[in-house]
Amino acid sequence: MNYRHAFHAGNFADCMKHALLVSLLGHFLRKPSPFMVLDTHAGLGRYDLTSEEAEKTQEWKEGIGLLAEEGPDSPLAPWLELVKKSGGPHYYPGSPLLTALMLRPQDELICCEKHPEDKRKLYGMFTRTPNVFVHERDGYEALRALLPPKTAKRGLVLIDPPFEEPGEFDRLFQAVQTIHTRFPTGMIALWYPIKHRTPVRAFHTALEDAEISNVLVAELLMRKPVDPDRLNGAGLVVIKPPYGFAEQATAQLNRLKTLLHAEDAVVKQLTAE
Repeated sequence: MNYRHAFHAGNFADCMKHALLVSLLGHFLRKPSPFMVLDTHAGLGRYDLTSEEAEKTQEWKEGIGLLAEEGPDSPLAPWLELVKKSGGPHYYPGSPLLTALMLRPQDELICCEKHPEDKRKLYGMFTRTPNVFVHERDGYEALRALLPPKTAKRGLVLIDPPFEEPGEFDRLFQAVQTIHTRFPTGMIALWYPIKHRTPVRAFHTALEDAEISNVLVAELLMRKPVDPDRLNGAGLVVIKPPYGFAEQATAQLNRLKTLLHAEDAVVKQLTAE
């Protein structure tokens, strides 16, 4: 895609990804034992929707901008409450800030961001948060260095790359192999764009052929994925999803489909448990 996320913060893909992320993290909170989150492509952590970048594309107006009237009974409510707490109506929180807002003292978040300027801003956001750690390093390389976690047996690895270069689906697949070797009990969430079906289908097939068990796919499609020059949808592959998450994801994506005027929402089991 070749973009900096500031141009796209709060768009439909962010809404889908972050609503599901908050639900995944909520399952960890049901037990008192600590958990760890490794965010491999962390970004800025928070985005100003009045910035020059956001104003240029105005994508947030067709995403988070359409959700202001959602009430407390909405399946999106837990995520939207965190959005409200993240710094005011003109700011949109990325995955690091959403995760940090959900941490308990015994839990920890490790963020990796390889762009020096973005890393500095992210580090500044969490200087007073002792259980959030920010690294300036490549997220894929960090999998070998930072897994398994030293302080928790439970955890989630979130991989949300910008898809700036060819071969990103191949890197995602290799990352799954690395995580399974180093942190076999860990949950994995992999975000990807949907422009057209061919690369997505190949990625899913690779996971099936590798006999990766218990894989759930959640996708939100704004339009049919027939134009490879447009972002037509977004997906999240979750490996080892918690019990009940499929039902949560279905309710959330169906609500987003209605509110964002999307064409389709899909939640399906890719491989058996």
